[in-house]
Amino acid sequence: MTERFFKFSARTNWDLSENPLSLELETLKAKGVEIFDLTESNPTRAGFQYSPDIFLKPLTHPESLIYAPHPQGLLSAREAVARYYKEKGEVISPEQLVLTSSTSEAYSFLFRLLFNAGDRVLVPAPSYPLFSYLAGLNDVEVDYYQLEFSDGVWQINFPSIESSMTALTRAVILVSPNNPTGSSLKKEELKKLNKVCRAHNLAIISDEVFSDYLFDERDDICKTVAGNNAVPIFALGGVSKALAMPQMKLSWIVSNGPGDYLSQCMPRLEMIADTYLSVNTPVQNAASAWLKERHVIRDQVLNRVKENFSVLKKGVSKNPRVSLFPVEGGWYAVLKADLLLPEDEWAIKLLRDKQVYVHPGFYFDFKDEGYIVLSLLPRPEIFQEGIFRLMSAF
Repeated sequence: MTERFFKFSARTNWDLSENPLSLELETLKAKGVEIFDLTESNPTRAGFQYSPDIFLKPLTHPESLIYAPHPQGLLSAREAVARYYKEKGEVISPEQLVLTSSTSEAYSFLFRLLFNAGDRVLVPAPSYPLFSYLAGLNDVEVDYYQLEFSDGVWQINFPSIESSMTALTRAVILVSPNNPTGSSLKKEELKKLNKVCRAHNLAIISDEVFSDYLFDERDDICKTVAGNNAVPIFALGGVSKALAMPQMKLSWIVSNGPGDYLSQCMPRLEMIADTYLSVNTPVQNAASAWLKERHVIRDQVLNRVKENFSVLKKGVSKNPRVSLFPVEGGWYAVLKADLLLPEDEWAIKLLRDKQVYVHPGFYFDFKDEGYIVLSLLPRPEIFQEGIFRLMSAF
């Protein structure tokens, strides 16, 4: 008898096998080997103090027992997010906001809003590798433009935007501060990007989840593009990073644009959101109290990443085979080194020999070899010992 096989969507034709570095990590952990994990990105495992009065008590709001959904999210929560942007110097109406359960869901909404199947989006490289999965699940194709390190800073390579564009390109994604380079969008870059997007009828999707973690207050850096209306613009944020609470699942989209764009955009975006109604009521009711007290956790995290960056900088300064890129914001840092081996082989050897876990640069689409990506979140004692061992590997 012929066995019947069921088919899956081509969207899910991924290589689901574990990579050799992850397998080595699991093997060592199973043996009880202590690992100095310099990739830790989960703030709830990094030793920060979350006050129950601040972060749990608001979840007991009496109205959380009432289901009265709004497609864009509860007005009280959207007003809280609008106040958050006012503190950043931007006047945003609650009517410009749509709440989502995560930034990933926000991308999905925007891919459905702006793209037909087969349309294309421009994504920065190096950057976070999730974009290709999110785009593929929404039948959107990905092309890359380059961030290049020049004159001591990471910059958008604008010729690479022009050369990567096709007739099917619909939007450009920004990540500021970028994961992993730690670079931030400059005001002059936004002016240039506005010009390019106007010329080619492109929207801008700006991922600003790390915007509360700028290392220095600088006039040339854009804290947010939410107030930009020169072209269709969508600014993304959320409590996953702003409050270091990824488990609470609350993010948002700020929409802006020229002329009557919002009057055409918002009803469509509202309809997309209405098909999901994904943000839970207790979290929305807690948003006002949480965002009001966000400095409590934000200051802890910012102090940690800046202190760990100082430790890293000191360690690298003593090692001529390693260089450290500057960081303008976010939770990550990038090293460039003479590895003598391909990145994946070197990272496995480091894990075996020194029990230090790092991410090789190719995970983040660096265009050549020799990059090492580190999280700045780990507990200080773990980070210091990990950096000591990492430098000794050279």
